[in-house]
Amino acid sequence: MFRSLVVLLLVSVSSMAEQRSFTATDVFDLEYASDARVSPDGRSVVYVRRSNDIMSDKTRSNIWRIDADGQNHRPLLSGLSQFSSPRWSPDGERLAYLSSAEGSTQIYVKYLETGDSALVTNVRKSPGSIAWSPNGKSIAFVMRVPGKTASIAKTRKKPKGAIWADSVKVIDAIPYQSDGSGILAPSYRQIFIVSSEGGQPRQITQGEFNHGGPLSWHPDGDRLLFSANRNEDWRRQSRESDIYEVSVGSGELRKVTSQPGTEQRPQYSTDGKNIAYIGGNNEPVSYRNTHLVTIAADGTDEKVLTANLDASVSRFYWGVGDRKLYIRFDEQAKRKVASVTIEGKLTRLLDDLGGETLGRPYLSGGFHVGGRDLIAYTSGAGNKPANVAIAKGSDSSMVTELNAEMFRDVTLGDVKRVEYKSSYDQQTIEGWYVLPPDFDPSKKYPLILEIHGGPFLAYGEFFSAEAQLLASAGYVVFYDNHRGSTSYGEDFAMLLDGNYSSRYDFSDHMSGVDMMVEQGFVDPENLFIAGGSAGGIATAYAIGLTDRFNAAVAAKPVVNWVSKTLTADSSVGQIRNQFSGFPWENLNEYWQRSPLSLVGNVTTPTLLMTGEKDRRTPISETEQYFQALQLLGVPSAMVRFPDSPHGIAERPSRLVAKVDNILAWFARYRTDQYFSSASASS
Repeated sequence: MFRSLVVLLLVSVSSMAEQRSFTATDVFDLEYASDARVSPDGRSVVYVRRSNDIMSDKTRSNIWRIDADGQNHRPLLSGLSQFSSPRWSPDGERLAYLSSAEGSTQIYVKYLETGDSALVTNVRKSPGSIAWSPNGKSIAFVMRVPGKTASIAKTRKKPKGAIWADSVKVIDAIPYQSDGSGILAPSYRQIFIVSSEGGQPRQITQGEFNHGGPLSWHPDGDRLLFSANRNEDWRRQSRESDIYEVSVGSGELRKVTSQPGTEQRPQYSTDGKNIAYIGGNNEPVSYRNTHLVTIAADGTDEKVLTANLDASVSRFYWGVGDRKLYIRFDEQAKRKVASVTIEGKLTRLLDDLGGETLGRPYLSGGFHVGGRDLIAYTSGAGNKPANVAIAKGSDSSMVTELNAEMFRDVTLGDVKRVEYKSSYDQQTIEGWYVLPPDFDPSKKYPLILEIHGGPFLAYGEFFSAEAQLLASAGYVVFYDNHRGSTSYGEDFAMLLDGNYSSRYDFSDHMSGVDMMVEQGFVDPENLFIAGGSAGGIATAYAIGLTDRFNAAVAAKPVVNWVSKTLTADSSVGQIRNQFSGFPWENLNEYWQRSPLSLVGNVTTPTLLMTGEKDRRTPISETEQYFQALQLLGVPSAMVRFPDSPHGIAERPSRLVAKVDNILAWFARYRTDQYFSSASASS
């Protein structure tokens, strides 16, 4: 008996010894689910399984299938190629999907009984928004079509054999650029129809406009719904789109809605008698909720079904029988699913969607409703990325466990929720902190304040590879949903309207830091601040107001709103919705909200990091601030991510590099007794 107890003790000690903290190389082993789709009969679910490939430094997308009862989990399309956007045929016997298996992205159809796949398109541009016709004979999709290239002077003919520089590019309209794509060649999104057995696609929309998905077929199969802004001055308009119906045979258009604002994501009811869509007004302010709206198919009898919901509806599906719909919205830092009847009665069903962002803990997660009103969705938590869950009403169960093996040996930092009052106006602010895996409450730990982007976005209690890596290095990582964050209602979001960045959101953050110090385990002499995009702006603004932080990291910041709005890809909407006029009309407003206006106060050692191809917060913003800090003699450095757009952490190695540079920079300025720069570099 004694020997048995010794053996058990040794096994227990051995198991404990094998536990370890989350490390940078673990990032390459992470997987998560997305785009789950229920079959028409409600008996099966397909989803996209995303995994990081350490050899190619990319996130690979494969398609897997699982029965609704959680059995028979197996790959459908798996390998080194990318497979995405699975869409069931109406009879459930085929699956359309996108793949780059043969080079460029094309539409394929997989025959589930035989396992064979057929190439359906062979087009020059990447198709998207694929949608089966009701009879399964056709597939509609959206694809960009080249427009006319602008020119001013006639190109000179060069001598035979001469080697001249590339021809000049002429741009005569906006938008002319897009983050992730660079300078755009003139092109327009058009709708196409192709036989589900393959053949030449047929374009059914025309004109120099962008026609958007998702697409919805009428049950008769003779027409499609889509959303577009086809106004003459659409290039200089923001938050404007209408719903159109296009004849599949003739291409004739019928404008279904025409009210000011956005009408998007239209769907016919299953009997074709009604149309549902997501609508929002075009008031020139920073934030307004969007709502679920239904109308008769002829455009009459408008009903706003979610008028009493203080949240934005972002996705929806019709339920069986057309008597109710299922919607997705964010509320109190959670992504939820609810049902709403055609009379407007709302019933909350699920509140654990999430986990589709590996880097930082943003609200995320998708859902789909299929046969028998079965719901498939991606479920996330503070200790795991997204898995597939299946629900009938509010009864749900997780049917995958994608990272079980890795997390069995890894000890993650605990995620704790807090609430506190802002010192500015006693506004209640929600926040979270991540503890080091080996947390000892008797010790004092350095703290990192990490600020989310947007600013009209939100964090929540979700897995974050970046936060876990920072916590594993011995930091308490604190993040909050400051005023302006979404999911707390329209009024809370609008507290930041015309005030970003400002002393108001700064007070929200600093009140959170004070609250964390009062917990007793945070070292007030070792405080750090970091943030990306809007969080980078807030970081740069904060260090112009306080010297409490030992060091700062501002990723992808805006420091000069005049130069930003006139050089970024978001100029039209940002100027209209976040400022009172053009920069030349109210220069003082732009300057007062610019961190560069406060740079003369900065003494905090500051690291800046931005992608060299960022067109959302161009690297020229980072360069301005870096040179200003250097001229002032403030310890500073600039980390440039080659070939990266705004999403500098989109590739696994870049996520690791981002965290490595943050930790190395903060290590220079840590002074706590439990840490040394030598130990950080080991």
